[in-house]
Amino acid sequence: MTGDRLAAIDWGQVALDLDAQGSAVIERLIAPAECQTLAALYPRDALFRSRVVMARHGFGRGEYKYFSYPLPDLIGALRTALYPHLAPIANRWNTAMGIDVRYPDRHAAFIERCHTAGQSRPTPLLLQYGAGDYNCLHQDLYGEHVFPLQVVILLSEPGRDFSGGEFVMTEQRPRMQSRPMVLPLRQGDAAVIAVHHRPVQGTRGVYRVNLRHGVSRVHTGQRHTAGIIFHDAA
Repeated sequence: MTGDRLAAIDWGQVALDLDAQGSAVIERLIAPAECQTLAALYPRDALFRSRVVMARHGFGRGEYKYFSYPLPDLIGALRTALYPHLAPIANRWNTAMGIDVRYPDRHAAFIERCHTAGQSRPTPLLLQYGAGDYNCLHQDLYGEHVFPLQVVILLSEPGRDFSGGEFVMTEQRPRMQSRPMVLPLRQGDAAVIAVHHRPVQGTRGVYRVNLRHGVSRVHTGQRHTAGIIFHDAA
């Protein structure tokens, strides 16, 4: 089923959106029932390797948990199946930015590269926010080997399960002020985003712009999100 869903996505448009703004929205990547099933995993501590309370680290308010291996079936299947569609974009970006790193066609081969370098801790995660919670702007960098794109899936329905809590990004171009962006997501929608930087064509050639992402303050209710990061952590 995952393959059928991904085959129906206009990956050409995803690439165009990523090139233009460092993000692309895939509507209804997973069904509402799947969203609810994933969100319901949050209290099951045996599925996770660690829990992070954001306020303790100055990350914001709210909390998140990193899954242990083996990953839940849907998270693992999406991680494996999304990667081959994103690797060509990642390789094209690195070529444009003069970065020598190239990514293999299969995610298993990239994970083997991470593990050989000592990055063996899984990074897919679930995030939970309540009223007053937020996530400061950040980048998910966990070691030397970083895949430059990641996927964020909103598991809750805005206006029903929570209010506020917009997914936000900023883009910092050299010698310019940061540009803010808000990505409108509904339950089951996925945002494909740049992890760190992306190439931009300027008058004097290609240059890199720096991107960060976060979540604005939740006003009411509870908000759950799944994050699929393709590199593992040291």
